[in-house]
Amino acid sequence: MASAAQGIWVLADPRAGTAAQALGIAERLERPFRTVPLEWGELARLPWPWATLAGLTPATRDGLLALPGKPELVISAGRRAAPVARWLRRRGARTVHAMRPGLCERDFDMLVIGRHDAPRERGNVFPILGAAHRMSAPRLAAARAEWAAELGALPSPRVALLLGGAVRGEGLDPQVAAELARLAAGFGGGVMATTSRRSGAAAAAAVEAALASLPHHRHGWDHPGPNPYAGYLAWADAVVVTGDSVSMISEALATTAAVFIAETTEAPRHARLWRSLYEAGQARPFLSPTPFVRTPLDEAARVAAEIRGRGWA
Repeated sequence: MASAAQGIWVLADPRAGTAAQALGIAERLERPFRTVPLEWGELARLPWPWATLAGLTPATRDGLLALPGKPELVISAGRRAAPVARWLRRRGARTVHAMRPGLCERDFDMLVIGRHDAPRERGNVFPILGAAHRMSAPRLAAARAEWAAELGALPSPRVALLLGGAVRGEGLDPQVAAELARLAAGFGGGVMATTSRRSGAAAAAAVEAALASLPHHRHGWDHPGPNPYAGYLAWADAVVVTGDSVSMISEALATTAAVFIAETTEAPRHARLWRSLYEAGQARPFLSPTPFVRTPLDEAARVAAEIRGRGWA
């Protein structure tokens, strides 16, 4: 059983959203773990059919090889980390991998894959709703206390407006952003609005203009100072989130708030995610601000419980 920090390794992709899936599972285990930051070289783009460290930069590869001890459990996420996890599995580690690994799905002890990605029925596949993340109940409780003075002063019902944007493209349409802000204000209370890097400056400005005369708190990815994102979720009575962000949708589900998805993309994968959440009663399309009751969803905790149940941690 992995009982020390050297026993559980988390392979942390440089992309925050991808790393959060592996870190979120590890944190729910409530065991010490070692975070192994990964940096990718040019070869990481290749679909490696075998276990290898070839995708890592030389410095990252040397650093990993120099780490003391061997892991008993490796938790990873994303296609690029998959060959590294498989390499460690060849050396005796159990592997838990979030997201599709690309090739050789059988070469993992547990694959944590969102139902919207239509995972195959295999003994090593553990399907979940949405994606794993780090927004645990203790983190939300801490954020609620941290942001009580600022966000608690807003009138209720408080609505968290989480705006993403196209992964590749011109960002979120400013007219769409402004309309979502106005609709969120239609709940009748305060709006807590955040834009991401993908939203774009024009969308952020449109949101600010739409909310200027209304009680609100706004944050952008380029704003200095502490990020109130977790506080927005912790204080929200309702969450409106753009449907282009699997991460933000999944994090919103960790709250007790009613979750509404603004269907801002035509991507089939995202549409499958929305349908899976609508069918589970976890979210509704953002057509009108009508509250509903739902139970908080913590799929990372369910994965962690399965890992413990198998005696891997």
